[in-house]
Amino acid sequence: MTSRRVVPRKRRTSSRRSLLGIIIVTVLVLFVGAALAGSSVLYYLILKELPSIAALKDYRPSITTRVYADNNELIDEFFLEDRKVIQYEEIPKIVIQAFVAAEDARFFQHKGFDMQSMSRAFFKNLEAGKIVQGGSTITQQVAKTLYLSPEKSYMRKIKEALLAYKIDRYLTKEEIITLYLNHIYLGHGTYGVEAAAQGYFGKSARNISLPEAALLAGLPKAPSNYSPYLHPERAYQRQAYVLGRMLEDGYITQQEMDRALSKAIRLRSIKPKDKIAPYFIENIRRYIQEKYGSDVLYKEGLEVFTTLNIRMQTAARDAVEHGLQEMEERERFEKGLVQGALFAMDSKTGAIRAMVGGRDFQRSEFNRATQSRRQPGSAFKPLIYTAAFDKGMTPATVVVDEPVFYPDPQQPDGIWKPKNFDAKFLGPTTLHSALVHSRNIVTIKVLEEIGVDYAASYATHMGISSPLSRNLSLALGTSGVTLQELVRAYGVLANEGKRVQPYFIQKIVDRTGHVFEETQPKVEQVIDPRIAFLASYVMQDVVESGTGQRVKKLSRPVAGKTGTTDDTRDAWFIGFTPSLVTGVWVGFDQERSLGRQEVGGRAAAPIWLYFAEQALQGTPVEVFPVPEGIVFVRIDPKTGEPARLWTHGAIYECFLEGTTPEDAETIEPAKVPGMAHRSEPDPSSEPANPMAVLGRQDNRKMMKD
Repeated sequence: MTSRRVVPRKRRTSSRRSLLGIIIVTVLVLFVGAALAGSSVLYYLILKELPSIAALKDYRPSITTRVYADNNELIDEFFLEDRKVIQYEEIPKIVIQAFVAAEDARFFQHKGFDMQSMSRAFFKNLEAGKIVQGGSTITQQVAKTLYLSPEKSYMRKIKEALLAYKIDRYLTKEEIITLYLNHIYLGHGTYGVEAAAQGYFGKSARNISLPEAALLAGLPKAPSNYSPYLHPERAYQRQAYVLGRMLEDGYITQQEMDRALSKAIRLRSIKPKDKIAPYFIENIRRYIQEKYGSDVLYKEGLEVFTTLNIRMQTAARDAVEHGLQEMEERERFEKGLVQGALFAMDSKTGAIRAMVGGRDFQRSEFNRATQSRRQPGSAFKPLIYTAAFDKGMTPATVVVDEPVFYPDPQQPDGIWKPKNFDAKFLGPTTLHSALVHSRNIVTIKVLEEIGVDYAASYATHMGISSPLSRNLSLALGTSGVTLQELVRAYGVLANEGKRVQPYFIQKIVDRTGHVFEETQPKVEQVIDPRIAFLASYVMQDVVESGTGQRVKKLSRPVAGKTGTTDDTRDAWFIGFTPSLVTGVWVGFDQERSLGRQEVGGRAAAPIWLYFAEQALQGTPVEVFPVPEGIVFVRIDPKTGEPARLWTHGAIYECFLEGTTPEDAETIEPAKVPGMAHRSEPDPSSEPANPMAVLGRQDNRKMMKD
């Protein structure tokens, strides 16, 4: 007994309706073709509902915004659709032929839609009992992508054909294929052949080979299904199909096809590219989005030329990680809980050359170089001393380092008893020695003498924008500031009293070449260049014989200052050459001790050194220029008095003309070893350490901050 399979009535009805729908759609499309040739009535009834295609002449697709370093090397991109527009003249003929052969063999013959393809698709669909082939031309695909919704309906198909016909009459074939090749989605987030060529092969579409072109041309049908990363067998089968179609259409020979099939294609890794400067790039992204809006940022294809120096940025990233790992090993911290930041700026212009805002941008986007306000500790002292020099004091001014007491209701006994880091008092001390060895008591007394308001205003004038406490604890750096602010303030000392505005964008250009904006360095003389020199001269001794001696290994003139806060929760080193000022901060996000020994000279200064060794490698050794009005006197470093023949360890000290000690013999800068007068440079032989100055060799003992 044979059994007969019973097909449910509902399913048979559904199949009939599906087949009927196919027939109706095909007939309608054929009818539209006939109507276009002879019936103006139907044409205009539907045509009036179609969108205008006039804008196609000025087609502006969503394209990628690209960000470049200071040498014009691409470092990052912003996009919603990863698209890079390429002109028709730049597209290799083999690429055009591959896509035409794969998608629309009669592209250069038909009028926007192809009756032969539609007829062939009709019979294929009729044979399969469902829609398996659409018969859409490249022009129809352009019409659908740019103007119509993705819904599958009879009316949409009719509109698609009509739009394709209009487009074919309005644009040349070259313009249409250019639109198509710039707009088509080709998988893995890439739109257009240029972005796809760079994404898959790491090269421009201008330079791709025949097998690479055939691989790309096989993707539009189903980018995910034919991905060479996800489904390599399907991808290469599809590639072979495209090459076969190119052979049939006479674009290539059998020999070329065989050679293309045998050639292995090297694909670019799809792993996310390591971002060299994520915190810097995030600053760029936020700035453009806030100023111009998201559409401009992600769709308008801006070209952003920045100040970032790749060599310096690489050195900064590596230095921070190396220094923090060393600390973790010393203190046996868990790997990665300690954080660090580095900010490097051209002292002459304000151009930001390197920025590290933390160890891992993926874990924390918080930028510790620009957003975090932390107590600078002794790193704030140079601003106090600079203000004091401007108030009439000199590096040879003597202040007694001794116990002091101040009323303070917030203290348990109502008295504030500040101490030096080493808990010792040295008695009469010059300001030079006090700054070099970071004496707290002397700094407090200096601040008391010149006035808290004066010092706070002076620091603000130099570039500190964070609010500053108006009390004597300001001398110890108890007011939170950002690393960027402190670097900017130190930059005034490096740049002969001129304050610059830090900037990270040189210019922004739109897709047409129009310059959106271009940064002109903002430089303003804010303090006397002679005062700036007094401070920077003393701060060179911080590196030569004070708390920053670890940096002396750089063997070039460097001025700087360490900083450490209470309980060693923050460690700093800010240092500068005449052209580059760089700051380093180390600490925990949740403030806690780094360890008793992790002072600025130990925790932060080595990171600065690691960075500077690489960043300044191969650059000329610079000395700090001596401005007019500066003279030198050999003095006793303990008393500040002019040195005698019997004085042990005499040093050259700098003064403003007219402020030298009585009976002192002044010395012109050009006659001081290691000094170069701005108008009369000293071309004499350079010592192994250009910073070496007579008398700076007497104290080599490492002092804690």
